Amino acid sequence: MAGNRRADRRGGGGEASPLRLIAIAVILIGLVLVSLRLLPGSPFESSAAAKWGDSGTASDRSTGAATDRSARQPSSPSPSPSPSLEPLPFVAKDLNLDIEGWYSWSVLDRRTGKIIGSKNMDETSTTASMIKSWIVADYLRRAADAGQTPSDAKLADATRIIRDSDNTRAEQFYNLVGRDASIKRLLSMCKLTDSSVAPDKGWSRTALSPRDTARLGNCIATGTAAGPKWTKWLLNEMKLVRGAGDFGIRKAFPAAEQKQIAIKNGWIDRTKEQEMHINCLAIGDTWTMGVMVKYPIDMGYDYGMKNCEKITEALLRPGV
Repeated sequence: MAGNRRADRRGGGGEASPLRLIAIAVILIGLVLVSLRLLPGSPFESSAAAKWGDSGTASDRSTGAATDRSARQPSSPSPSPSPSLEPLPFVAKDLNLDIEGWYSWSVLDRRTGKIIGSKNMDETSTTASMIKSWIVADYLRRAADAGQTPSDAKLADATRIIRDSDNTRAEQFYNLVGRDASIKRLLSMCKLTDSSVAPDKGWSRTALSPRDTARLGNCIATGTAAGPKWTKWLLNEMKLVRGAGDFGIRKAFPAAEQKQIAIKNGWIDRTKEQEMHINCLAIGDTWTMGVMVKYPIDMGYDYGMKNCEKITEALLRPGV
């Protein structure tokens, strides 16, 4: 009997009961299901598992990231279109005119600072009376800077210099502003790049290019040359140029517009060079222009004066 009882105990230790096997199977199945729910990409994937990595599919994640970035970054406003400027009355073009000698031109857009001109617009000629516009401007600005107001007599002299191109009074003013020192101020203050002083040779021999002539016009128009107190006065005097000096650029415009264009011209016969030097400066509402011509001395003044106008006419936009 004792031996049988020992055998039963050994048998009980070697065989599992049906209930125990069922319990083990249930536990294993549960573990498998839990593993499948935690596995990324599994059809049984839980929302909790998805939170461990990037949310959604690769496509969703890419879209989501872009959405998140755009949400974090402020949207840039669309640039508003800049207002278009009215075209200048001139068209840039190469001229091939039947003109004897040398000629050159330049136009400056006062609104943008852009300069157009002939290929030789940086070449210089002697200014003659055209430089008187700077001499008067320099005198008026320096007087204002010193706290002085020119006398009525001095203003009358300035008027004669501008309107009538009076040489005697221009020489007096040139002495008052320091002669060559005044031209050096012109080069510096008006930011001229091509021009130069003629040391001890007088104002008439100052070398200016058409490009720098347009810059001189802008320097006057902006108030740099004559200063805020006298700029309007000077521009008005330049609109009232009369007599022999009233020729050139503004004559190419309709009569009604000519009165609104300020000018200062120069004309001289250079016996040393055996040339006529004719120069034209004009200031409009939105532009400034310089035209210069040189040709044989025996052709007279009128030829060059008309060619300043002819060059301008050739550059005018149709309909002006």
